[in-house]
Amino acid sequence: MSEHWPIFLEEGELLLRPLRIRDRSKWLRVRAENKEWLSEWEATLPQVPGESNSRKLPSFTEMVRWHRREARSGRSYSLAIWHQNTQGRNLIGQITMGGVMFGAMRGAHIGYWIDRAFANRGFTTQAVNLVTRFGFQELGLHRIEINIRPENAPSIKVAEKAGYIFEGLRPRYLHIDGSWRDHHCYVKENSQVI
Repeated sequence: MSEHWPIFLEEGELLLRPLRIRDRSKWLRVRAENKEWLSEWEATLPQVPGESNSRKLPSFTEMVRWHRREARSGRSYSLAIWHQNTQGRNLIGQITMGGVMFGAMRGAHIGYWIDRAFANRGFTTQAVNLVTRFGFQELGLHRIEINIRPENAPSIKVAEKAGYIFEGLRPRYLHIDGSWRDHHCYVKENSQVI
């Protein structure tokens, strides 16, 4: 069981915290409003021979419970991105540090999405920096990756602004928007882990 759960990361106008069941309506609303904006970047389920084609994504409640189990086990940390303004706190996205490995590798990968209304304002980069800091300082990870489709220029800009370095191409790396898609791998290393 992870000693690092639940986690709350806060800086400036942003709060990163685990999704709660009571966040359902806000999360569903933001996702619905951004469906078209996010669809070409969204992970999809590939058709696997011998498996039912009727597989579906989990419900919001199932997703929150799965994220909790993964975080408690120390394998993955998924956090909602909240923005504080004069009208209150708004859910503006989500960021996950998944695939956490210890031992000789000590690494993970980061994925994220942002509400279109809050894109290009530095919030995604700020969230990446907060999660990276958590991975390096609290978990003692050596290496974190962000894998991005080559045509996703705004996301590449986020990785570069957060200090991630282009490492190379990963052909047909993830099933995104209905097909296996190439990704560029961006990496940041923790110089404190030797």
